[in-house]
Amino acid sequence: MMYVVEKISDCKATLAALRHDGDTNKRVGFVPTMGYLHAGHASLIERARAQNEVVVVSIFVNPLQFGPNEDLDKYPRDLQSDLALCERLGVDIVFTPTVATMYGQEPTVLTRVHVDRLGEHLCGASRPIHFDGVCTVCAKLFAIVSPNYAYFGKKDAQQWRILRQMVQDLSFDLEIVPCPIIREEDGLALSSRNAYLSPKERHTALILHDTLVSLEQKVLVHREFDASRLIAQAVEQIDRAPGVRLDYLSIVDDRTLSPIDRIEPEKDVLIAIAAYVGTTRLIDNVEIRVER
Repeated sequence: MMYVVEKISDCKATLAALRHDGDTNKRVGFVPTMGYLHAGHASLIERARAQNEVVVVSIFVNPLQFGPNEDLDKYPRDLQSDLALCERLGVDIVFTPTVATMYGQEPTVLTRVHVDRLGEHLCGASRPIHFDGVCTVCAKLFAIVSPNYAYFGKKDAQQWRILRQMVQDLSFDLEIVPCPIIREEDGLALSSRNAYLSPKERHTALILHDTLVSLEQKVLVHREFDASRLIAQAVEQIDRAPGVRLDYLSIVDDRTLSPIDRIEPEKDVLIAIAAYVGTTRLIDNVEIRVER
């Protein structure tokens, strides 16, 4: 049986009953989402289902992580379809709070969670309030659900690393589990925002993945390690694509998320890209490690 709950008290009470049903405490896996679920979300739920006795999914479009003139009001929503997918995958609890449930009736939120340094580059540079909003809502959700494991897709590369740091620094008793990017057959990373794309834009959006694959080949096969040169070549390619406006293309240290000048052997590196295809902002990335 799947429980759909909106109130924090109901979520906690239902979870307590499921967690302590029997002689032992059951492990709880948690998948926080903003809804409009797709195969990428399904892969997170399936991973949680395989590793835990109780699975919780939250569906909440979090206003704190949207800046002015971003797509909060038009963000795609389809709760009934989301619930059907969750039920099909064996989710135990779906938590669907309102904004008032999460943040109260006041127009401003007085408490926010900020992780320093890791949010200075990549998406944090162009979306300065975004990760404070993500950390604030996730800290609240973690306090409500008290999961053993929380599952996040690697497409949001900066997000899960920041949340891992927050969990460590605030002594949350849970593990952040990053899961592989799920892609269409042609390589496009799945995203709820793909729903905004026209068929022509959908084809154009493939340049994000194609650029990453090309950079990966240059590094791993042709052993080109000069980061600025690699980026310059890729940016030139992207600039020729009609209807694409680059936000960033960065090669950063996998741990600090700071830009690097040169890719060194046996060090983990993240190549990340964000671009507007038409009016839709998309992100993608690849993790690489050069062996000696």
